[in-house]
Amino acid sequence: MAVSCMLTATFLDQSRYAFSEAQNQDSRADRETGVKGVSDEGGSTPSGFTPSEWSKLELVLQMLESSYYEEIDREKLLDGAIRGMVSALGDPYTTYMNAEEAEQFTASVDSTFSGIGAEVTMLDGQVTVVSALKDSPAERAGIMAKDIIISVNSESLAGLTLNEAVAKIRGPKGTQARLGILREGHEGVLEIVVVRDDIDVETVFSRMVEPGIGMIELRQFVQNSDQRFMQELARLREQGMKGLIIDVRNNPGGYLYSVIDLLDHLLSEGQTIVQVENRGGETQVTAATGSGIDLPIAVLINEGSASASEILAAALQENGKAKLFGVRTFGKGTVQSTYTKGFKDGSNMKITIAKWLTPKGNFIDGKGVAPDVEVRLPDYFNVMSLPKDQVFEQDQNLPAIANLQLMLNALGYETDRTDGYFSARTTEAVRKFQEDNGLPATGKADGYTAQKLEDAIISLIRDPGNDTQLHAAAQYLRQTLGIDS
Repeated sequence: MAVSCMLTATFLDQSRYAFSEAQNQDSRADRETGVKGVSDEGGSTPSGFTPSEWSKLELVLQMLESSYYEEIDREKLLDGAIRGMVSALGDPYTTYMNAEEAEQFTASVDSTFSGIGAEVTMLDGQVTVVSALKDSPAERAGIMAKDIIISVNSESLAGLTLNEAVAKIRGPKGTQARLGILREGHEGVLEIVVVRDDIDVETVFSRMVEPGIGMIELRQFVQNSDQRFMQELARLREQGMKGLIIDVRNNPGGYLYSVIDLLDHLLSEGQTIVQVENRGGETQVTAATGSGIDLPIAVLINEGSASASEILAAALQENGKAKLFGVRTFGKGTVQSTYTKGFKDGSNMKITIAKWLTPKGNFIDGKGVAPDVEVRLPDYFNVMSLPKDQVFEQDQNLPAIANLQLMLNALGYETDRTDGYFSARTTEAVRKFQEDNGLPATGKADGYTAQKLEDAIISLIRDPGNDTQLHAAAQYLRQTLGIDS
């Protein structure tokens, strides 16, 4: 329930929003990375298997077919062998999708889909959240970047591939995904219930924040993001915008060419957009070709700003075009390309083909991009959804009660504790909240009380006046423009 999102219906894995095309385009990969992609004709790699390697693989297959106590599914073995090779790389962003997984992936890219609305990847063998998409069920339920999802509806995700885990997380609109979460700074397993919903495919939103200052929110970088951005920019200019805020908080990234095309509009000719380094150490520098825009810019970032969002933030920051406000970003500094051609059965591969560097040559993978001005949101922006099937009452001591206490305090119903112990003061705070909201004043937090609390917190979060990061960015622009506050 942090910020104003609700988890969407299909969990988006890294392959959807990696720096890649939805379909394999080797020419673009060559141009942007300096590396040659796998042949579209389905040819082998430069070396291929040696005779001894083929012999070893065939020997294992023969042994299994002749000796295993049950009949062998050759297709399943082949998929397993491919997944094993990919897994041995230790790279969370290089993945294989069989035909069924590839079809589901394509459907989620090309049409409306349902799920929880979070971008995930596999880090150290654990399903890790990159970002909860804005206005998604995941964000509304309190899913945060770097959360580790260990179970779904009491089913462990241990040992599953990323695609297998994603299949368990997504589901039809209106169904529940009860997620077991490990979060840094919290003891034990947090349980967060997310109601799956449809995902909004629109990615660019704009509004005037105050006279003279406009904001464009980029939720993902898709094929037409730069065009939509420029349309909204023109609309804001017509409304008298003199300073611009770009919001890429919880933007998990997207297509490399999309953010390059956008930055080509924002930066001046000759300014470096991004550097891409291939495995041979060769670096290709992409520079802007336009005249840039004549507006002071502030960029909002957070832990859920990843990959393409980090390219945008770093490029604007290091070229002196914008100041960054918020907290350090996720830290994804590699480039992927998705290969579909050459697979005769509809499978595909997403492969990390290069790493990207900031204009000044910094590699941000695992580190992120630091803001110029660190600004944190109020704690209640990160509260989690409360269970609706439980009743919390005095003398209980549970992690969910700490969340309840955080909500009450944020709404002005002060408790004497925030550690999860349901004290007498907490009982009085609950009772007072119930009285003020037309609920039976029992002092016990049931499902109805929990829902009312969440609705009230969401109202706080949606109020721009409570967005401390936005306020800091707007203040900077006012000072830059000489606008009286």
